[in-house]
Amino acid sequence: MKRTASKATAKSATPSGDIRTGLAPATIARAFLDNLSYLQARFPSVATRNDHYMALAYTVRERLLQRWIRTAETYLQQQSRTVCYLSAEFLMGPQLGNNLINLGIYEEVREAMRSLGLDLQDLLDQEAEPGLGNGGLGRLAACFLDSLATLEIPSFGYGIRYEFGIFDQDIRNGWQVELTDKWLHFGNPWEIPRPEITFDVKFGGRTEGHHDADGNYRVRWIPHRVVRGMAYDTPVLGYKVNSANLLRLWKAEASESFDFHAFNTGDYYGAVMEKMVSENITKVLYPNDESPQGKQLRLQQQYFFASCALQDMLRLYFQRDKNFDGFHKKFAVQLNDTHPAIAVAELMRLLVDEHQVEWEPAWAITQKTFGYTNHTLLPEALERWSVPLFAGVLPRHLEIIYEINRRFLDEVRLRFPNDDERLRRMSLIDEAGDRYVRMANLACAGSHSINGVARLHSDLLKEGVLRDFYEFTPEKFNNKTNGVTPRRFLVLSNPRLTDLITSKIGDGWIKQTDQLRQLEKFAEDPEFQREWRAIKLANKRTLAQVLHHRIGVELNPDSLFDIQVKRLHEYKRQHLNVLHIITLYNRLRHNSAAELTPRTFIFGGKAAPGYFMAKLIIKLINSVAQVVNNDVAVRDRLKVAFYPNFNVKSAHKIYPAADLSEQISTAGKEASGTGNMKFTMNGALTIGTLDGANIEIRDEVGHENFFLFGLTTPEVNEARSRGYSPWDYYNGNPALKEVLDQIHSGFFSPEQPDLFHSLVDHLLHHDTYMLLADYASYIACQDRVGEAYRDTKAWTRMSILNVARVGYFSSDRTIREYCQDIWKVSPVSIELGTR
Repeated sequence: MKRTASKATAKSATPSGDIRTGLAPATIARAFLDNLSYLQARFPSVATRNDHYMALAYTVRERLLQRWIRTAETYLQQQSRTVCYLSAEFLMGPQLGNNLINLGIYEEVREAMRSLGLDLQDLLDQEAEPGLGNGGLGRLAACFLDSLATLEIPSFGYGIRYEFGIFDQDIRNGWQVELTDKWLHFGNPWEIPRPEITFDVKFGGRTEGHHDADGNYRVRWIPHRVVRGMAYDTPVLGYKVNSANLLRLWKAEASESFDFHAFNTGDYYGAVMEKMVSENITKVLYPNDESPQGKQLRLQQQYFFASCALQDMLRLYFQRDKNFDGFHKKFAVQLNDTHPAIAVAELMRLLVDEHQVEWEPAWAITQKTFGYTNHTLLPEALERWSVPLFAGVLPRHLEIIYEINRRFLDEVRLRFPNDDERLRRMSLIDEAGDRYVRMANLACAGSHSINGVARLHSDLLKEGVLRDFYEFTPEKFNNKTNGVTPRRFLVLSNPRLTDLITSKIGDGWIKQTDQLRQLEKFAEDPEFQREWRAIKLANKRTLAQVLHHRIGVELNPDSLFDIQVKRLHEYKRQHLNVLHIITLYNRLRHNSAAELTPRTFIFGGKAAPGYFMAKLIIKLINSVAQVVNNDVAVRDRLKVAFYPNFNVKSAHKIYPAADLSEQISTAGKEASGTGNMKFTMNGALTIGTLDGANIEIRDEVGHENFFLFGLTTPEVNEARSRGYSPWDYYNGNPALKEVLDQIHSGFFSPEQPDLFHSLVDHLLHHDTYMLLADYASYIACQDRVGEAYRDTKAWTRMSILNVARVGYFSSDRTIREYCQDIWKVSPVSIELGTR
């Protein structure tokens, strides 16, 4: 299969023979051998697969750096307004394949490797995935960087260079086991260390007031510890452009890494203690924050990268300007959820304490600089820190937040006099019981824009968790529905479908996804349908082979591939999916001749290490799989598989193979979701509730091409207000009762019959996410899915129309809206020229 080669604009600007920048296959092969010798210090006959991967990665990186250097030059010359995206997560995924796509040299590199007796796919498989994110939040940030570069928007991504990312997941005896993610074990060829770009970050200690020479009151922070942040840069190239923007991640180091005096007195541990304590800050993505020490470390992480980022912005700003009045005109800073919200207080500290800007102008600059994106509707997920913990880590920032709060609440009083309850809710400090600093409130007060990430989500923010802020400053609120990059999640992940689409409508859709609408005219074309089905079947066979190799389960590619891959959480309701599997299993047990569309259920996703119920759901999935897959009476009609260690790399195989996408969260709980968009982009049909971006997907693809079930958000709220009783549903539905009784009895866990008692008991006594209320509707809808799948032509037509109408959910569209409505930033075209 030949992947469509892109004609990158950069290609014509570079002499084909330049070993560092040339794009012809022969030139790439020469550069590869050169890097194998002089960077990997290997000759071909002894080189390992990793040597080959590293040599190729360096060869591609050279071509990125040519564009990156020219981009940086242009931005400096033009003093371009720059977007700075602050995120605790950047789940970038493997870089090699994506960079080949964006450079437009995928086929050239394949040919170059073939000429050297190497298989490009083997080298792509060798790349370790940097697990610098937990799920949708980090992957969204990565999609945004891709789109920012593709749209030629000057931008930085700022985050943390975690030494160990999100854990690798192994499944042992059906349970999740967390293993260390050693993504840096063989090195990272894409990053460039910047030891000359470092900043001191203070922690703990105390503050002292004093008067400066002009008699102005100032505050001096005397820290207990100073940690140094060092920059590591990764170029992010756009598609068919020369723009290469920057992802700058920060690593924590000790200001003094070795204490000779301690060493010479025999205190060998003390000699390196400062190094160990400092480096712990960027050691692990999201340390378990059940303990006070874990909470402290997480707050330190958030402040560390926010402070480094802002100090870096000031460094860049001072290259051309010394007047702070223009800082917010130079930088548009977006807070990706509440993790970097401490940046509001930190910018105030830098301006007021370090650069002696008066409070009022400093606050005006701060508010004009920041925008805040909220990603959750769960009140418990809105970050807050206990005041004693906060004071111990960031004493000066607590003082600044108190002052922000005092002035802010004075403004609220003027607007809403005699409304103490409103003041209590909007305060940056939660005074009820133990006192807490509310980071979402700080972000709202300190930003000029507050956005949700789906139409429903933004509406619910204004009606619920942020209602007071909306009523106070409605002009700040707006919606920016999420999107995903088609370059990674269709062009790279699904080359067969990419080639078919391009053969019919050209390749302009890769940047202008609204052009996919042209596929509608082929939706009922018999030959096009045949090719479409053949591609889907080939993708399913590929996934089946991978899963057979990984977990030893044989899957039937001709069956309906029903897939749910996402972070494990009760509100995402993977266990509702399991109830359906058991329901189908029971039908076949009771009547082996029952009409049933053969199905393969595939799950994937990680549970937070401290989230017992989510880990128990993983165990339930695997326990049900053990029973179903080994029952000879149903094994040709039902199969269940759990794909271990779901990540971006495995997603490349999973999304293209899906027939049905499970987006079944409780209505009103999912902010947006982006997995739903990736499935739709690859031709899967969706079964889902009216939650998150499902609503907009359904509106775009057509209600008739979406399988809808379940309570709406108002109905969920009404059921709760009436006094929701799960027992009524249990007693009123024999099929549901049988399923829950089986789980509770130990039918799926004979070695430990009471294993799932806590799960079933929670459903019967609480059912926080209303599985039982939605069960009957879900089962009926799944029956419609099975029936629809048997009509091959109609199903194929729906699949084609889903792809044809998915264009709105490109992250390019989302970024255009951010640029126009929030950031007020324009594209800057990059010309390579000659040097």
